[in-house]
Amino acid sequence: MHRTFLGPTLAVSGWIALAATALPAADPLRVLLLAVFLVLCPGGAAVRLVGLRRERAPVRPAAAVLTVALSLSLDTVVAEGFYLSRSYTTVGALAALAALTTLMALLRYRWPRPADADAADARPGPTRARTPRPAPGRAGTAGAGSAGRRRLRRGPPAARPATQPSAPQPSAPPADLSTVPAAPGNWHVVFQDDFTGTALDPARWTTCYDWNLNGCTNAGNHESEWYLPGQVAVGGGRLSLTAVRRATPGSDGTTYPWTSGMVSTGRDSWFGTPRRTFTGGYFAASIQVPGDPGTFPAFWLMPDTRTTPPELDIAEFTGDASSVQMTVHWAGPGGADAHAQQRYGPVDFPAGFHVFAVDWEKTSLTWYVDGVVRNRVTENVPDVPMELLLNLAVGYPSAPAPTLQSAVMRVGWVRVWQH
Repeated sequence: MHRTFLGPTLAVSGWIALAATALPAADPLRVLLLAVFLVLCPGGAAVRLVGLRRERAPVRPAAAVLTVALSLSLDTVVAEGFYLSRSYTTVGALAALAALTTLMALLRYRWPRPADADAADARPGPTRARTPRPAPGRAGTAGAGSAGRRRLRRGPPAARPATQPSAPQPSAPPADLSTVPAAPGNWHVVFQDDFTGTALDPARWTTCYDWNLNGCTNAGNHESEWYLPGQVAVGGGRLSLTAVRRATPGSDGTTYPWTSGMVSTGRDSWFGTPRRTFTGGYFAASIQVPGDPGTFPAFWLMPDTRTTPPELDIAEFTGDASSVQMTVHWAGPGGADAHAQQRYGPVDFPAGFHVFAVDWEKTSLTWYVDGVVRNRVTENVPDVPMELLLNLAVGYPSAPAPTLQSAVMRVGWVRVWQH
């Protein structure tokens, strides 16, 4: 069912079932309507309320099981409540479940999407956009891509940005970009990792998207990798995310031709708690990206709701590692992906480490490359808590050459400052 009609359908399902009690007890239609409502609808409304979207194909089996389990649990809780109060009737219990289902279905509309831009400038993103983002994906897949929310989706550069960025103002980078932001202001560090040990710090990072189920991927972009923790390594003062051409079965039933690594400040699993989320700040990382076409390294932020838009891409490299892509995504007309995007290059980014950063203020976004302003926008600025991610995707926007067997994205350090 299309998501436009799913909410209203769930909202009225209980009342339809309640009306069916007027039919004879053995009537097949009565039995069918009551069974469908009791087994699917209360749990379906609950799952939808917390943001689990059907678009993420890998989560469909898990979502179906969760829907049935929640429905039966809610049925039991309501029935026991009536029994304990010595007031149980079938009609009364059904009415209570119908009211609860309607409330959960309608609460899904309580939080509006971001204001969209002019319809002429907003456009849907490509089939896959990480953007996470995101996506938000399938359990064990994206959203959001740019991955999300919908599926995570993030896409290649548009012919022209949805919102024209203001002209960057040249600035001299500070002496050490790991100790002080290039952006002016009073700052203090709220998150940092120098990767000085021999293993990833589990208090700071997880190794999958929020829909982790023995691994994950970004379904919205139709990527070729299945992310696994074994592809994430720390040593020599570096974080390494390694993509390897190796057939890897995913928990979604698909075998992926590649396995790769990612890190996120998000959850270990769907119902977990994010390690860290951020609303505003200066986000920076020292990164060396692979130069192989068909790899898709990214440093970005996605909402802790697991869906996108909005999405904030600090640095992405799609197709050509000689230019960095800087993007903000928001919901356009009908919820379609709209974005403002800018590229900076050519630079031989794979030759060494470079510092990519964004200054996320309440009314502006300013991107920095090696301490110098390279992009700025003042519209459609996100205002929701977001998780921080670094990942090395494969197969977007096109597959790598058959001769490519592996690729590595290296990270020297990560910092988040806030005012």
